[in-house]
Amino acid sequence: MRTPDRPVADGGAGVGGPAPGRDEVVAMLAGLDGRSARDVPEGIESMELAWLLHQVEQRYGARLELDEDQYGRMTTIDGAVDVLREAIGAA
Repeated sequence: MRTPDRPVADGGAGVGGPAPGRDEVVAMLAGLDGRSARDVPEGIESMELAWLLHQVEQRYGARLELDEDQYGRMTTIDGAVDVLREAIGAA
């Protein structure tokens, strides 16, 4: 188990449990501007990515330390889910 504010990037289990799945990522992105989940596009823009990472860090009580490759792969919802599974741990 991770301690709060400890970096998570080695695939271990996060403080808040397993990594978020697609539905949870979509729900977090929808929360940025009050959209419904069905109105969230597959592509993730920079502001959305910042919001998503902040939400994940808050919910999981850990600071994510991602490399450039991981950030680059988070341009879609599926890519973000994959990276978060790597960084926090598989469900």
